[in-house]
Amino acid sequence: METSAFITFEGPDGAGKTSVLNALIEHYVVKLGDRLLSTREPGGNKISEAIRAIIMDTDNLEMDARTEALLFAAARRQHLMQTVRPALMAGKIVFSDRYVDSSIAYQGAGRQIGEVAVAEMNHFATEGLTPDLTIYFDIPSEVGLARIHQYRADQVNRLDNEALAFHQRVRHAFLQMVEAQPKRIVLVDANQPFDQVVIQTERVLAERFPTVFS
Repeated sequence: METSAFITFEGPDGAGKTSVLNALIEHYVVKLGDRLLSTREPGGNKISEAIRAIIMDTDNLEMDARTEALLFAAARRQHLMQTVRPALMAGKIVFSDRYVDSSIAYQGAGRQIGEVAVAEMNHFATEGLTPDLTIYFDIPSEVGLARIHQYRADQVNRLDNEALAFHQRVRHAFLQMVEAQPKRIVLVDANQPFDQVVIQTERVLAERFPTVFS
């Protein structure tokens, strides 16, 4: 069986990580074919996508912060058991658009319900499954929010609508994780031309997994 890899992509809103991820998939699928699985959180299967719809619905303004965190963890558990783990056991390369780090940043720091508490909740949900590599796309909060309103104003979700201070807390939490876990999390400057962001990300992947991405 070929060696699997679990690679997650993180970043504050407006960093462009999903666009970069799509470019990477288009590039690598030629070589990897169906060995490459791209998925997202919350989502990745029927149950998790149903939970996503509830979380992101702009009409659900009364949602409690802890309810939100628990829903993310529940979607993540189902995603892990139904989508991610089977792919890894089959020797696939899994790209996931967000994972536990997002919950720690958005709910733990952004919602201010406690980063340690959210981390512990998600440790239970994932049974401690940690990515082999996390690529974090960094961008100032003001720039990211401006991008959202300029390029995808028709796709704004409940979290996008939060105040600037919320997004600044999220970014600060991500940067703290980068500093604390440099072997797992690699920062890519997303405040540069898109093509350069893609090239830098490809370089990170090739350095970490040369037999797969070189």
